[in-house]
Amino acid sequence: MALVVSAFSRRRSINTARSLMLHRAAAQVVKERRAERWRFQVRAAVSCHAAVKTAAIWSAASSVEVLGLDVGDLVLESKRGRVRRKCGTTDWILWQSGTARLLPRLLAGRTRGPVFLTDRRPGPARTPAGADLCPVTGRARLSYERAEYLFKQATKRIDPTGAGYTLHQLRHSRLTHLGEDGWSSSMLMALSGHRNLRTLGIYVQPSTEAVAAALAEHDPGRRRH
Repeated sequence: MALVVSAFSRRRSINTARSLMLHRAAAQVVKERRAERWRFQVRAAVSCHAAVKTAAIWSAASSVEVLGLDVGDLVLESKRGRVRRKCGTTDWILWQSGTARLLPRLLAGRTRGPVFLTDRRPGPARTPAGADLCPVTGRARLSYERAEYLFKQATKRIDPTGAGYTLHQLRHSRLTHLGEDGWSSSMLMALSGHRNLRTLGIYVQPSTEAVAAALAEHDPGRRRH
């Protein structure tokens, strides 16, 4: 009887070890795939229009809010900018080192006017409002439609459909990846500016592989062995 129990215990230990190896391998695959997808998207952003690549790195924030930034809204040393949310409240968006390095090149010494500008000056028949015109260059604020077009053009070569990715998809990917990395809902809402979980849920949709990896990581059976 003791031999039977011992043999059963050995088999169970072997099966548990194999299961843990599979779970760890699956988690590593999920991590690598997520990192590769994000590298593709950021690489595409960096390859396109200077204004769009900077806006794209702010991908967890609303593109409309980012494109509405003025130079005076930026606090460069603190890596943040003041925006007006859709609900009308004033809030801060934050950025990382990649954006911090790109912003001075984008601003080129400008201290007033919109942060993100079009490539050329508007014609007489299309003069924008004063708040949307740079007093230094005479160029207009970059519109969402134009930013979307530029980003889609830059990402056509990596989109399997050949249509190019949208700024909305970039934000969706960023928030989903952060959610898969363990960010809490409250942290994601603070970063993205969402005011309720229902709207956040539209963006944060972890993959089946990510859920499986998270379950394996917190499996009580794994902690016992």
